Amino acid sequence: MTTHAPIRTSPMPSGAYSRQSWRIHEITHDFELEDVWALPVQGGPDDFPAFVEAMMSGEDRDFPAAYRLLFAARWTLGRLLGTDTDEHGLGRRVTSLRDRLSDLRDQPAPARDASPFQPLYLTDREYAAEIANRTMHGVLHLGWVEDESAPDGYSAQMSVLVRPNGLFGDAYMRFIKPFRYLVVYPALLRTVGRRWETAQGVDR
Repeated sequence: MTTHAPIRTSPMPSGAYSRQSWRIHEITHDFELEDVWALPVQGGPDDFPAFVEAMMSGEDRDFPAAYRLLFAARWTLGRLLGTDTDEHGLGRRVTSLRDRLSDLRDQPAPARDASPFQPLYLTDREYAAEIANRTMHGVLHLGWVEDESAPDGYSAQMSVLVRPNGLFGDAYMRFIKPFRYLVVYPALLRTVGRRWETAQGVDR
């Protein structure tokens, strides 16, 4: 199986997300689409669950030092400012989006990994997880998209949706945007690509 894919250096247009017939559209009508990225991952029609497991598992040490340092500083700042306390999280300040999925509400959620995101649902083409704190309610969405340029017909796509919490949340999202583009996304894309290649036994 060929899994190599070029790494984009800029986000995809919003239409790459909005034109897809995904369940996530049903529950995020009050969220803003923050970013859409093509991930350096390709595979066949049945490979999506394996990709999700590869992406969402693994160790922090898989990421570059700059990425780890940035997030360590972010969590430290969150503790100092009290932005990440339970009272601002899911089930307290905001209601989980899982309650909007009537047909999935009573089904077990996907297993939670070490990330701060709470899984919402997993299908053969979509995965969604959410996070909430004092600044925003956010959603990470992964999709498996038909791709004629991919040898096995499919490639992975990641979208980030947010609902900022007032003026403070808006200011926070503007403040972190340069860090996301300069550090977070480049490191994330490279690490995701390596994890997928490792999961598929592909040598670089």
